[in-house]
Amino acid sequence: MSTNLAKRGDWVQVQLNILSPQERSTYLPEDTKKVPLQMRVKGFLVDEIASLGATVRIKTTTDRIISGILIDINPKYTHNFGEPVPELINAGVELRKLMEEIDSCDSSEGDGK
Repeated sequence: MSTNLAKRGDWVQVQLNILSPQERSTYLPEDTKKVPLQMRVKGFLVDEIASLGATVRIKTTTDRIISGILIDINPKYTHNFGEPVPELINAGVELRKLMEEIDSCDSSEGDGK
């Protein structure tokens, strides 16, 4: 993001509170109940011009108009699968070795016929 200013039609992301801590379910873990339930939505800025932190309106790709706090301009997609699991890093290598061992055992048994 090179600027803190967005203009009408820019691809942006807003954040809004869906439920306050008091409105959240009593069945949630204590630390979860203490914070609001928030939603982040990407869309095109409807307002003429806005800076980060301003309350704005956006139009989503499904034509919904959403009001929220502008948190990003031209947001990136940042999907990932979390931290690597050490036990799984070598799983493919170990499995391949086991399969090669089984294959070599099967081949040697066939030679003796």
